[in-house]
Amino acid sequence: MPAPVRRRNGIREVAAAAGVAVGTVSNVLNSPGLVADETRERVERVMQELGFVRNGLARQLREGRASTVGAVILDIANPFFTEAARGIEDRLAEAECMLILCSSDQRPERETRYLQMLEEHGVRGMLVTPVQVDVEPLLAIQRRGVPVVLMDCPSPAEEICSVSIDDELGGELAASHLVGRGHRRILFLNGPLRTPQCAARSRGAQRALRRAGLEPSQHLFEVVLPRAGTDQAESTLDQVLTLPAPPTAIMCVSDLVALGVMRLLRRRGIRVPDDIAVVGYDDVPFAAELATSLTTVRQPMYDLGRAAAGLLLAESDHRTPPGGRRQVYRPELIVRESA
Repeated sequence: MPAPVRRRNGIREVAAAAGVAVGTVSNVLNSPGLVADETRERVERVMQELGFVRNGLARQLREGRASTVGAVILDIANPFFTEAARGIEDRLAEAECMLILCSSDQRPERETRYLQMLEEHGVRGMLVTPVQVDVEPLLAIQRRGVPVVLMDCPSPAEEICSVSIDDELGGELAASHLVGRGHRRILFLNGPLRTPQCAARSRGAQRALRRAGLEPSQHLFEVVLPRAGTDQAESTLDQVLTLPAPPTAIMCVSDLVALGVMRLLRRRGIRVPDDIAVVGYDDVPFAAELATSLTTVRQPMYDLGRAAAGLLLAESDHRTPPGGRRQVYRPELIVRESA
């Protein structure tokens, strides 16, 4: 037979065991200075003996403010978002808040469901890296009293704050580096263009070629991957390498894609960078540790997450006027062995 479920001891059980009123236990929890030392110590001892855990949800209802923040990101498997989540969590911890982290897996319907669930759970606010920029659902959430801050995506609406990175500049930095190294057949393995970051990097890469006097349609071959992961990168590249004039350089939408590219090139006996140069994007921790270290575009991942969390806390505390603030970080090209 399964073991019987043990009932959780509450404030009434503590009061009875300590021989005090329920209000006294409440004061010990919320206003300990109002309780005599001897009584407070007895109540605290009983709490420990009974294994009492305070009801955080009830406390939130009394105070009218939640202590949890929701974040909906594109892909928790991507080290970029893992590092950003660390920044979020560290900033929230300083405000005694807890993070609920959700991964949309780059699927709009999953993102929508998570936003609904977080609102139903009464979170203090939401950090969102959207699959595509449709701000109406986010505006509706904000009008219902839940602050929303876009992370890693510039806000197209004045009412919603954002913390982002200049991805157009990042795309330009990567493409300019390859053009400067003499490459004229560049393959750009990009993610879905409905995602704002991917569309911005594409614009930046095209701008770099035009500034060099090159027509993008003749020298930049963009392939849109259904998801920015290593598996899709490998299968796509395998087809491209069979072309009569294969690329001499590959620009990748993320370091994860670059990892898949370099893995396949190594299996095919193609040398990096002697035969094909490779540039990634993000500068995740493994980028510098590969056998051929990865040239990439660095994003301040931790700082991005921390700043977004701070902005959301300020919004939820009404310490700043609602909406309108945008913080943009500049990416940096990190040149290593792969290009």
